[in-house]
Amino acid sequence: MFSLAEWAGRDSLLVTSVDSVGTKLMVARMMNQYNTVGQDLVNHCVNDILVQGARPLFFMDYIAADNLARELVGELIEGLSAACKEVGCALIGGEMAELPGMYREGEYDLVGFIAGVVERSRAIAVRGDRIEPGDVLIGLASNGLHTNGYSLARKLFFEIAGLPVDQFVPELNRTIGEELMRIHRCYAPAVLPLLEDLEMRGMAHITGGGLPDNLVRCLPEGCRAVVERGSWHVPAIFELIQDLGRVPDEDMYHTFNMGVGFMLVVPEPAADEAASRLSAAGETGYRIGRIESGDRGVQIV
Repeated sequence: MFSLAEWAGRDSLLVTSVDSVGTKLMVARMMNQYNTVGQDLVNHCVNDILVQGARPLFFMDYIAADNLARELVGELIEGLSAACKEVGCALIGGEMAELPGMYREGEYDLVGFIAGVVERSRAIAVRGDRIEPGDVLIGLASNGLHTNGYSLARKLFFEIAGLPVDQFVPELNRTIGEELMRIHRCYAPAVLPLLEDLEMRGMAHITGGGLPDNLVRCLPEGCRAVVERGSWHVPAIFELIQDLGRVPDEDMYHTFNMGVGFMLVVPEPAADEAASRLSAAGETGYRIGRIESGDRGVQIV
């Protein structure tokens, strides 16, 4: 975050984030489908700055490949543009690099930078002291893996199980490729309106590191988040991964979002209203736990 007080005459904060799509790009290459990973990237970055209550201003991209094929670049920018338009974020430019020798034939990378703004008085502190015992945890449903855990998922499905990307999986009611390419959800349209008149004490974007390593970021000392198993729907993809790889629960929760893509920490009196308004906005919100006194951390019970 960067204060604009000296430059703009008001105490606003620029909130920034840089991220990538990771090895989900390799699934996109297997599918020969590149028009959705741009959406994944923008949505991921928007969610990252949303945890501070920031509205997105502009987005920039970095595309690198052994060969910048016209079709590849066109589809990537198509996805970036669609997602930016949906959240009112300007796609103002970026960098494209053709690096033969750096990347093998057909390989590419996609990275994004986002900047948003929030008034300092309305920013959700990184480890705000407003969170206190008794507060409620509300989890927003994910759309599968989003953009994390793909190295493990690819190994299990494509190397160990030997599945082709067009293999129909009854438990998923779609092919494995279609499931793994589901777009990372963006929570800003539903969450930003809540910040206008509802007290929000903390938020977390559940990405790499899962619930334990992301939710802890917004907790102050002396507060422990207790997350209750079974209080939300876990999509079938996670059960398939766990069964196929015999992955321990602890590793699952530290690698994947497990069906919760975003977390809110709200005071008890505001919990029902928050859940109701999220539902009206088309989100599935679960009351999945609480804040208790204790050592700073996340406990899944």
